[in-house]
Amino acid sequence: MKRILLACALAIAALPAIQPANAEKPHTLATQGDHFTLDGKPFQIVSGELHYARIPREYWHARLKMARAMGLNTIATYVFWNVHEPTPGHFDFSGQYDLAAFLKAAQEEGLYVILRAGPYACAEWEFGGFPSWLLKDPRMSTALRTNDPAFMVPAERFITRLAQETSPLLAVHGGPILAVQVENEYGNFGNEKAYMAHMLQIFQSTGFKDALLYTVDPSKALANGSLPGILAGVNFGTGNAQPALAKLAALRPGQVLFATEYWPGWFDLFGHPHETRPLAPQLKDIDYVLSHNGSINIYMFHGGTSFGMMAGASASTGNYRGNVTSYDYDAPLDEAGHPTPKFFAYRDLILKYTHEKPLPVPAIPDVIAIPPFTLSKSIPALSPLPKPIDSATPLSMEQVGQDYGYILYRTFLPNPAHGTLDLGPVHDYAQVYLDGVLTGTLDRHYNQTSLPITTTRQATLDILVENTGRLNSTKHMREEWKGIRSATLDGTSLTGWQIYSFPFHTPPPTNLPMETRHLEVQLRGPHIASGTFTLTQTGDTFLDISALGKGVLWINGHPLGRFWNIGPQDTLYVPAPWLKKGRNEVILFDLFPAKPGVTLAGLTKPILDGPTPTYATDPERKKKEAADAEFGPKLAAPAPPKE
Repeated sequence: MKRILLACALAIAALPAIQPANAEKPHTLATQGDHFTLDGKPFQIVSGELHYARIPREYWHARLKMARAMGLNTIATYVFWNVHEPTPGHFDFSGQYDLAAFLKAAQEEGLYVILRAGPYACAEWEFGGFPSWLLKDPRMSTALRTNDPAFMVPAERFITRLAQETSPLLAVHGGPILAVQVENEYGNFGNEKAYMAHMLQIFQSTGFKDALLYTVDPSKALANGSLPGILAGVNFGTGNAQPALAKLAALRPGQVLFATEYWPGWFDLFGHPHETRPLAPQLKDIDYVLSHNGSINIYMFHGGTSFGMMAGASASTGNYRGNVTSYDYDAPLDEAGHPTPKFFAYRDLILKYTHEKPLPVPAIPDVIAIPPFTLSKSIPALSPLPKPIDSATPLSMEQVGQDYGYILYRTFLPNPAHGTLDLGPVHDYAQVYLDGVLTGTLDRHYNQTSLPITTTRQATLDILVENTGRLNSTKHMREEWKGIRSATLDGTSLTGWQIYSFPFHTPPPTNLPMETRHLEVQLRGPHIASGTFTLTQTGDTFLDISALGKGVLWINGHPLGRFWNIGPQDTLYVPAPWLKKGRNEVILFDLFPAKPGVTLAGLTKPILDGPTPTYATDPERKKKEAADAEFGPKLAAPAPPKE
């Protein structure tokens, strides 16, 4: 029997890999000296990045057709662990997150794929793509992105599952995936060689062993993040092609020059001006890469939208700053999939090197205006309150099993109080109420942790905290729990807490019975509002949210994203497939008090450069922006916003 089983196992192992449904002939990408080869012939990768999770599934093919029309032969995409394993051991590769379907769509549009498997992504995405439940383990404060089993065991579980999902689509099996990335910009984070070696071993022990594996790092961190014998690529921004490729060549003499991320734009932060980059130096950069026989991945070709609560946060300016919902990135293809002047200029330059004939540029989706409509319903938020978690001390979102949204902490002050309420680190935006009356706010953007409170009698203390997005880079990610974890009044710890979770995975209800609404009006300010509008035809539009305060918004049940009246984003992108002929419904949660007669409207053009608070004088700012080498601009912090 043992011999029979062994013979069966050997026979199965000898079978060819399962071919994807739309498989082409197998292809092999390799390196030969200073260039790539595809099936033994010289090949130059001309790639652009776009992310399946940032594009409505109904538009995947449209965006990919645009990529091909710009002259690209390859696209790259990150993989976001958090959307695929929302709870430990439970995987989701369906619907919007059907990664295999996206990769097959790329192949159907004549494109190869670079799979940026992670498990870390960055990408201005919530927690850099890591699932928030990792932070429930206190060991993660030192273990994240290290060889510690606390991190490596779940990471290996995910990579193994990802390989099962995507390895049949490797080019060697007839699929579109030419190369697979190991980790991401690790040299920017640390230099633990054992960790990177272990990560490589995981990739090589799964179905990814048949792919060309590679690492990427900014030029300043190449030595820290690269692996011996594994292809290394370099990331850089506008005006830095020559020095960045020179550093790669110095580290890896004779290796392929691979610009694994070339940044034609930058991301936007709440309260900061909209970011753009000039075109002329970008054309020089791309020309330099391609003329030196290099390969390139343009990050981003199309940024798309961080729908829902998937926008991350940055500490690149020295302080915490939340990313806005739009990920337009000043890319060649804008947030709504429209070609920009960059698109056409890039195309002309790319075709100069690929010698292909220009393809017709696909028609863009219809764009419609929606006449102003009033938010007709407005009810107190967080009503009725769900069942609380009782705790002696405040617990973070992760400790109570919550990932995104809002969390309410409630305790009772038995005596009159006049002193300083200190919450320690606030992650990220807290409103403090006494008996339902707003006393003050604490905002992590401005390092606010305490405020004076006064009561003349017994009082209920409520602290409502918003998760504005977890940091997506730096070692500060290890402490990116959300909520609060301590509270003192004049140095004395407050105890006896009731904790209420509001993750808002779905829109909050707006049809509460009147008697329920009056029973739970403890928090005067945060509210749920809704309104409807009617369409005779659908099309993309840009919802003007400039009259709103701070919160999140859904349309027909689809989560559009966060809004905040400190700018610069004053519209939210609404894709046509999420609208319908007839009645459409908008629901929003707003932390700030309702204003009577608020109207919304759908515009035909986005407003991504709305007004932002006045900046501190910075005579070096222009010089800094001109020298924006690798990690983006270092902008001065804005003044705290007024509610």
